[in-house]
Amino acid sequence: MRRLLRTAPLAAAAALLLAACGTTEPAADEAPKASAEPITLTDASGAKVELDGPAKKVVGTEWNVVEHLLSLGVEPVGVADVKGYKTWNSAVPLTNDAKDIGTRGEPSTDTIASLNPDLIVATTDLQPSVVQQLRKIAPVLEVKSADASDPVGQMLENLDLIAKATGTTEQATTLKKDFDAKLAEGAKALEEAGLKGAGIAFSDGYVVSNQVSVRPYTSGSLIGGVNERLGLKNAWKLKGDAAYGLAATDVEGLTALGKVQFAYIGNEQDAASDPFGNELKNNSVWKSLPFVKSGDVHRLDDGIWMFGGTGSMERYVDALVAALTK
Repeated sequence: MRRLLRTAPLAAAAALLLAACGTTEPAADEAPKASAEPITLTDASGAKVELDGPAKKVVGTEWNVVEHLLSLGVEPVGVADVKGYKTWNSAVPLTNDAKDIGTRGEPSTDTIASLNPDLIVATTDLQPSVVQQLRKIAPVLEVKSADASDPVGQMLENLDLIAKATGTTEQATTLKKDFDAKLAEGAKALEEAGLKGAGIAFSDGYVVSNQVSVRPYTSGSLIGGVNERLGLKNAWKLKGDAAYGLAATDVEGLTALGKVQFAYIGNEQDAASDPFGNELKNNSVWKSLPFVKSGDVHRLDDGIWMFGGTGSMERYVDALVAALTK
């Protein structure tokens, strides 16, 4: 059974008797203090999540929820794969001494229990059996990992749900306004550069057993959704998965793109993450591609988590616009 934390309400300050006038008034510095209101939410799994007030000691089992927490001003006490987060997400850096709770797929229940959290924020990617174990420790708020039918909308919906659980809805409103402003700014810059409606193909890639695999980000991906809001046209014709909007191809599959702007993000701490700048640089097929010949291949800044929140996507907009308009 889910453990529900109980807190005692704050006592109201007693009124002071004023004998001189024969009346009673509350002292200015002892006005009644309202106790935190209970919070009841329904998460992405359909489960009811009950909190006695805004969660303060929060654990995040996935990097996107960790970014949301940090952006909202909530420093998580536990984070899955702290080293990985710091490697791949410098747009919204983790600066506190959060406890590493294990991998994103298999967090340590013992470590999480030792933190005595008010709330555990997970995504629907986490195995139900693991979530069931976590619910024995503290309330668990599951957010939908991703939704290719509305990738940007799902990201913002997750932000709002986490904000409600942590009492940071005002911060969420500000983050969404800033995000909209950044998209408008980026779209304007691209239009002024004559790039409105330009074709773009964003991808990442990796090397396994000396074989290069390419992962296209279709219009159903978060990056793809942001690109379209910038006024760009997704050049990938492949169908992505229903959640993340990701597809799969190889270097020969890139020949179907034609003349486009090609962008990707690698990581200097992971050599296998940049096959376009390493393994493929002398590949005859790669060198024959129109966008390679025209110099329209753009490696964007490291540290932008492609599945993150508003902070990562704002950094992505800045990096992409700078690359396309230089």
